Amino acid sequence: MKQGDIYLINLDPTIGSEMKKTRPCIILNNNTIGKLPLKIIAPITDFKAHYSAVPWMVTLEPDTNNGLTKTSSVDLFQVRSLSQKRLIKKLGFINKQALAACTEALNIVFECD
Repeated sequence: MKQGDIYLINLDPTIGSEMKKTRPCIILNNNTIGKLPLKIIAPITDFKAHYSAVPWMVTLEPDTNNGLTKTSSVDLFQVRSLSQKRLIKKLGFINKQALAACTEALNIVFECD
């Protein structure tokens, strides 16, 4: 379970507009920190054309490394910490360019400049 890995994760139960159900998610936390069995993740959802204009959505194209089957978007506004017990199975991993785009989107969400 490393930064940039994509896992199928059970996000339920949820409340309100939180992304729900079992879906692919990217592990975002640094590999060298954290003592608790938790991971910081961002959920992945189906791509919609209007997401191209949303700065916290990162588009991922399916490839042999990431294990996705269709064009998708990482929603960096819905980042959360959750138990490793929610992780079901590894699907793949994102490349360095996609991870950098996620970091950039997080900087927009958190104003970390």
